[in-house]
Amino acid sequence: MLKSKEKEKIIEKFKVNEKDTGSSAVQAALLTEEIKRLTEHLKIHRKDKHSRRGLLQMVSKRKKLLDYISKSNHAAYADVTKKLGLKSKI
Repeated sequence: MLKSKEKEKIIEKFKVNEKDTGSSAVQAALLTEEIKRLTEHLKIHRKDKHSRRGLLQMVSKRKKLLDYISKSNHAAYADVTKKLGLKSKI
């Protein structure tokens, strides 16, 4: 789990307006950080199949969120993928 300070930094970077904490961009950013953390865990604990399953679920959820963003706003999708350092499909 991410610490609340880390979450606040991510939310601050990706929020759309002042009260935004749950937009698709923020959710994708939070999932990306969790994915990075869990990837590092799995490099050490290679046989942890339960965590690997959770990682795959998070990757799938992030893909769905990014697909939604790309369908609704191409500019926002390009901005989010660039900030997260992900490959863009556009």
